[in-house]
Amino acid sequence: MSEEKSMTSLPETSDMSRRQFMGAAAGAAAATQLVITPGEADAAGWPNRPITTVVMYGAGGGTDTMLRVLTGAMAKNTGWKINVINKPGAVGGVATRFMLNKPANGYWWLGAANYNKFVRVMGHSDSVAWRDWQYFQGGNSLGSWSVRPGSPYKTLEDVIDAAKKRPGKVSISTSGVGGLWHELAAIVALEAGIELKFVPYKGGKPATLAGLQGEVDITGGGVHEHIEFIRAGKLRNLQQTGKNDIDVPGHGKLRSVGNVLPGLKPLLPLSGIYNLAVKRDTPIEVLNKIKDAWIEATKDKKFLGIVKRKYFEVDVRWGQEADRRAAQVECVTASTFVKVQKLIGKKVRGPKELGLPDPKDFGSWWPPKGYKPRMS
Repeated sequence: MSEEKSMTSLPETSDMSRRQFMGAAAGAAAATQLVITPGEADAAGWPNRPITTVVMYGAGGGTDTMLRVLTGAMAKNTGWKINVINKPGAVGGVATRFMLNKPANGYWWLGAANYNKFVRVMGHSDSVAWRDWQYFQGGNSLGSWSVRPGSPYKTLEDVIDAAKKRPGKVSISTSGVGGLWHELAAIVALEAGIELKFVPYKGGKPATLAGLQGEVDITGGGVHEHIEFIRAGKLRNLQQTGKNDIDVPGHGKLRSVGNVLPGLKPLLPLSGIYNLAVKRDTPIEVLNKIKDAWIEATKDKKFLGIVKRKYFEVDVRWGQEADRRAAQVECVTASTFVKVQKLIGKKVRGPKELGLPDPKDFGSWWPPKGYKPRMS
């Protein structure tokens, strides 16, 4: 039998029957396309190629180190291939703009810090954390004020009393104008009703060294930057910005700022925050896979070892809880920076311009009109 004959030897049907058959086949194909979208098909096999994490700060810093440890644990636990690159600049603005142009397919992650709270406030991007991104939080690095052993300031109360008597004379080192430790020091000073002399340095390590050398009255920075010198007896802590006191064996307790300034308690911890962010419209199946891998990574021995040595906090959040925290920390930053704009030396966006409430009204404002949770 010839090929031509075999291709035409179907049972004979009427033209109507043929049209009905072809219509039914087309309808079935259309129905199949409606059930399985390209995004869903991609999600089902995700990941089938390497993932890239774009860290918004430079290589070797705290954010870069912690995110490399966490994503390394994710890769180890799942078998995923995860590459890490750095795109620093504009307090995260460079990496944010780069990532906004990438597809929401789960293959591009933003290695973030502090829920990217500085970017909108400083005018580097209009990206809204709880609208454009889904964040996964892993931990906190707490702020710290310390002094040399011979300092006349024995407590935070001593600093407050001295600063009220001599406004603008008591000096404190920071990791740079408009940076995290500058912001946290400004929040404490504003709540205490005092004016300090902020002395900026290029990073947390130089700011700590300045305090050790007596260039400033107070060493500003993070607990993780001060703890080795506290243990060695070269610094004495006045306050840290966690919710609770921290017990350092052999060296007593590092007092929570909330003991002295109870008005700050609803905002605690005031901290550096280690995050991973994925574009919010990424398929939910992919977001859930990332969430599960992230949670497991925060139990990794290497990560927990760093947390223990440096007195970080494990603080794991995702979904609506992460959305709320993202909005809250941006709200606090916007409110603070407007008040110290002269010190920053640049125009900043305040809460009203960003559609945010005053921090004291945050609890009644959240969730904002139009907010839609992406994950439970």
